[in-house]
Amino acid sequence: MPDKDASTPRVFVLRHGETEWSKSGQYTGKTDIPLTPHGEAQVKATAQQVYGTGKLIDPAKVAKVWLSPRKRAIKTYELLSGRNDGYEISESLAEWDYGDYEGRLTKDIRALRKERGLDKQREWDIWSDGCEGGESSAEVTARIDALLKEIRTFHADRMHSSGPKDVILVAHGHLTRAFAKRFLGYELSFPLSLMMEPGGVGILSYQHHNIDEPALLLGIGFPLQE
Repeated sequence: MPDKDASTPRVFVLRHGETEWSKSGQYTGKTDIPLTPHGEAQVKATAQQVYGTGKLIDPAKVAKVWLSPRKRAIKTYELLSGRNDGYEISESLAEWDYGDYEGRLTKDIRALRKERGLDKQREWDIWSDGCEGGESSAEVTARIDALLKEIRTFHADRMHSSGPKDVILVAHGHLTRAFAKRFLGYELSFPLSLMMEPGGVGILSYQHHNIDEPALLLGIGFPLQE
């Protein structure tokens, strides 16, 4: 970050590495499946590039770490950091409860809903319609907002301090994007199209050291390596 923003708290949002279902495109909510060997390699590659002293995610600057309760997210953090402690588990970061759609592909979900007489005017959109037998967008919003309130309170108290204040979150494909929308103040149905690769990392922060100006850090300059 530029010198003027270097001391601004950041939220690093990570998606877990590849699983068999993320590879196939199947919706994976409560199903607790592990990373594939390739998924583990993805996270290790991310860690090599961005995690460590003087790197983008500097552990000396990290004050809080929250993880989804799913083992694929926990394993991702352990591979990233080389630690198996120093984090909190948060149900707020669990993937969207897909209910009847668990394990299905988008095309199959849309076909199922049409069989049930739904979506006559437009195709199903999870951000607006939620999941039958699972969570609505309002329910996902509520649990994200509970954690977001905690993070914002923590950052507001430390906005101008020199101590550690960065936050790491490790979650899932839909949940990471939902969190980014809520951090920026948008409803989940707002048409802001975001992508998050398995093993990827996104960055959220604040403009002008102001807690009321949340921002997506759209582009970054990597620290010089000595």
